[in-house]
Amino acid sequence: MKFQLIIDPTAEETVTVVAHSHTPLADSIQRLLEEDSSAEHLIGYRTGEMRILSFDEVECIFLDGGKSCAAATDGEIYHLKARLYELEEMLPGRFVRLNKSAIGALNAIECFKSTITGAVDAVFRSGHVEYISRRCFSQIKRRLKI
Repeated sequence: MKFQLIIDPTAEETVTVVAHSHTPLADSIQRLLEEDSSAEHLIGYRTGEMRILSFDEVECIFLDGGKSCAAATDGEIYHLKARLYELEEMLPGRFVRLNKSAIGALNAIECFKSTITGAVDAVFRSGHVEYISRRCFSQIKRRLKI
């Protein structure tokens, strides 16, 4: 395998992998690039304060009344200015879709709880609880190899 690195501050950053077949190395490179993001934080707003939230501090991003909000590790809820689909594109690979209106960090989920109706909720370390849709739960189980 050949490796070539070209440093050009004026060019757009791109990575191209040419392989004979899908390999574990190609998967690793893809995961690494998906997890690496130029933005490593979000700006959260809360009653007169603006706070920089690192991705490690964000447990769940959800919609509340049509507005994007982030549940942080400190138990507080912060409003975000970006839309959910924009946030989903910038978040690292450890974040997964929980339902149509929520994204959560897999490493921040403390446990999964079944409800009487058979639905499943994700309980985060901060105490925030979010419903998981059946379709998303099957994808989460596949990702966790359950």
